[in-house]
Amino acid sequence: MSRLRVVPVVEGHGEVACVRILLDRIWRELLGGEYLEVVHPVRWPSGRLRKSEGLQDAIRVAVKAIGRLPSTDAPTLVLILFDADANCPGWLGPILLARAQEVDSRVDVACVLANVEYETWFAAATESLVGYLELPPDFVATDSPEDARHGKGWVEQRFRGTRYSETQDQPAMTAAMNLGLCRRRSPSFDKLCRELERRLQGAK
Repeated sequence: MSRLRVVPVVEGHGEVACVRILLDRIWRELLGGEYLEVVHPVRWPSGRLRKSEGLQDAIRVAVKAIGRLPSTDAPTLVLILFDADANCPGWLGPILLARAQEVDSRVDVACVLANVEYETWFAAATESLVGYLELPPDFVATDSPEDARHGKGWVEQRFRGTRYSETQDQPAMTAAMNLGLCRRRSPSFDKLCRELERRLQGAK
């Protein structure tokens, strides 16, 4: 049975609000998985998570959370998920993953950094978010929003509401975005999908 438990480690309040929606949609809609349980995220400030000691402390908190969960036959994944910002995910991601894996070799850990920011994934799925983004009639979406460095500022400039709020608007936009379109245009989102896909294949 395609079952998985995920304990996310995130940096922002917006991710706390939307990560369950995001992972559940990928697991069920995109990958065809049956059951995904997303445990309440471990949220620590960005600067702390980027330091070896801070990240490892966050992983320890996640491991303790796993220990308190009721016993089930579903495998468990600790997922580090936050913004790459100015860093290259291909450089920083493996460093963070290696630090996290030092905590407990028995725990399955994955690290995905949104390039450039979580909102870059919204830019990758622009056409599906016209209810939230005000676009000119001649607008043509870029096929490389990561290369264009489209992120939170890009969304804020085009947001239809009074003011873009990560905690209020990220969940709604995550629920509405076209996952397939986002995966095609965003290598970092594809990385997240592949990490979940690998666990799905292992669960079958």
